[in-house]
Amino acid sequence: MVNSDNPTDGIDSESVPEVVVQRLPLYVRVLSHFASAGIEVISSEQLGAHLQMTPAQIRKDLSYFGRFGKQGRGYDVGNLATRLRSILGLDSQWNAGLIGMGRLGRAVAAYPGFQPEGFRIVAAFDADDRLVGHEVGPLRVQALAELNETVEERDIKIGIVTVPAAHAQEVINQLVRAGVRSILNYAPIAPVVPPDVRVQGVDPVLALQSMTFYLKN
Repeated sequence: MVNSDNPTDGIDSESVPEVVVQRLPLYVRVLSHFASAGIEVISSEQLGAHLQMTPAQIRKDLSYFGRFGKQGRGYDVGNLATRLRSILGLDSQWNAGLIGMGRLGRAVAAYPGFQPEGFRIVAAFDADDRLVGHEVGPLRVQALAELNETVEERDIKIGIVTVPAAHAQEVINQLVRAGVRSILNYAPIAPVVPPDVRVQGVDPVLALQSMTFYLKN
């Protein structure tokens, strides 16, 4: 547990369950919604109602990072949102490189929701010589051979992979060799990476397949 005055100091990331880390951005989103509505204090019961979680689970999640709120009063919405954003590193800007400039890659590059949350796509790459040199919005598509140098020059911390499944592992390997340790993977594979590399998969087909269980039953 950390000191409540410095919630980002001394956090042992290995001691925090991954499922808890996955829920923190949901807390930030809900708190931002309450803040925009002018609500200054919120209870764990209110948070739970919006997130379909029990108040006890919310209190347990937050306890990994320190003490939040006051018994009988609830949580200060603005303060809690600020501290959770700091814990998540969302008070900094993170540079990302996008690999794969087909239809999906171009759609990701054009998505306006990244930059307001601190994520900036600063480079785009493709293995197709016919795409290299083309402009996609403010980005010039670069050859994959330039990946290592560009990662260092532009301080790229996150890789976004939108290549076909057959090439995804190879591209992820290149990112790892370039020093990238956080990867958002849109390809429908489970890549093999070193223990210190985090891969977050985005696969809408898997989500749809789990939904059909409820439709069928």
